[in-house]
Amino acid sequence: MRYTINILTIFPQAFDSVFSQSIIRIAQEKNLLKINFYNLRDYTRNKHRKVDAPSYGGGGGMVMQIEPVYRTLAKVKRDFSSRKLYVILLSPQGKPLTQSLARRLLRHKNLVLICGHYEGIDERVRKYLVDEEVSIGDYILSGGEIAAMVLVDVLARLIPGVVGKKSSVENESFEKGLLDWPHYTRPQRFKNWRVPQVLLSGNHKKISEWRKGQALGKTKRLRKDLLRT
Repeated sequence: MRYTINILTIFPQAFDSVFSQSIIRIAQEKNLLKINFYNLRDYTRNKHRKVDAPSYGGGGGMVMQIEPVYRTLAKVKRDFSSRKLYVILLSPQGKPLTQSLARRLLRHKNLVLICGHYEGIDERVRKYLVDEEVSIGDYILSGGEIAAMVLVDVLARLIPGVVGKKSSVENESFEKGLLDWPHYTRPQRFKNWRVPQVLLSGNHKKISEWRKGQALGKTKRLRKDLLRT
């Protein structure tokens, strides 16, 4: 089944290089993911195609207006009138993006991502037009485009059939509440640094036990907070 992600942005060209590479490219080539772009400037009512205005009450910075967002979203709904859309605002105020959140979002086959800009976005977008807000971290970006790229990459990896081996996704960090175990490949010895002997033993039971122990130890050392969830 194909997933659709519709991105509302004032910089659609910013996605070109990222979405034409690696996993996201593969997902599109396999016809498992369709990405559409809607330029918010195309749905303004002023000759300069401005999407921002000063904030009521004063203060620094400009605020993205609700009307271009509303009109663009209305166009998306017309284009997908037979499908249920789930609308996400990329925002530092949103729920932190985690692997479990990404899996939940993927239950929705047709997503809409709104990329904010400037000082913020009119609060009425949050209150009346959005199903959920998602944040990629506690810091401020210039706009939601980078956050949208991150979210699409996370989602694309989870779409069945995109990554060659299902186990490659299932055993990654955070999938089972732990960080990933250490990985090694050729050569067996580089300078004086060797691959752990257990990985060369061919004993799959011992290798599995070693990996579980390494994953737990790494998590305790680097991300104790994951063990408390």
